[in-house]
Amino acid sequence: MTRPESERREARLAWLLCAPALAAILAVAVFPLGWTLLESLHLHDLRMPWLGRPFVALANYTEALAQPRFWQALAHTAFFAAASVSLEIVLGLLLALGLHGAFRGRGLARTAALLPWAIPTVVAALVWRFLFEGPTGAANQMLVGSGLVGEAPVWFADARLAWVPIILADVWKTTPFVALLLLAGLQGIDAELYEAARVDGAGALARFRHVTLPLLRPALVVAVIFRALDALRVFDLVYVLTAGGPGTATEPVAVYAFQSLLQDLRFGYGSALSLIIFGVSFALAWAYIRLAGASLIEVER
Repeated sequence: MTRPESERREARLAWLLCAPALAAILAVAVFPLGWTLLESLHLHDLRMPWLGRPFVALANYTEALAQPRFWQALAHTAFFAAASVSLEIVLGLLLALGLHGAFRGRGLARTAALLPWAIPTVVAALVWRFLFEGPTGAANQMLVGSGLVGEAPVWFADARLAWVPIILADVWKTTPFVALLLLAGLQGIDAELYEAARVDGAGALARFRHVTLPLLRPALVVAVIFRALDALRVFDLVYVLTAGGPGTATEPVAVYAFQSLLQDLRFGYGSALSLIIFGVSFALAWAYIRLAGASLIEVER
């Protein structure tokens, strides 16, 4: 058997082995995405079934881009992503550095640190709503009891205060995930580099700046990618805590799409909103992946 023929047989075998996975991806991801795209190009409103399902091209997209509510929801999503991801990266790095050291009970501490991440998002949201809801909530009792405030604030009725439990709940739940990614990055750093820096007279802060951070950059980029993409698609946490309220003050794009699609029954318009979310997430993922590749090349140099 000649070499080109053997390579062709191996290629056919590889495609045959990959076929079940490709079929599953096609059924689970590509087909729903294509159907959503097709739906977004039609006027499909179940409140007015007599209109049928006429083709309207990009009318749903232009309507979305012309809606102030859409841009408000997009701004809410960007604010939530920036605030929560920034706090999670900082706190996750501190937690990872603490868990990376050698101490008695380290395994138990690592397990306990990951517990919030294991709790379902809906359950975590209900717990945080209980903590902040009403004057008898634990948060209000602590604030009033400590004398920091004279009167218990109504968190979920104020457009600005409502963001506090949302961001705190997300930071509490997902910081352990960030810490796990950064801890894996810390364990991949050669301990001899720290020893060499210590011999050269570098202190703890200098070792962190010139050894830890540069070598941890790929893990930091991966953590930012994962959390930013997840934050841009936030739905369940906000829906359980505030449902986008008061009014639409905390409504992200995903909740707006849900309202349009499943409550207003505007399938075409809601599908267009869903694809806009997908497009923004895809663009950011592509940019972050390019950034991650550049970081890896820089570290290897």
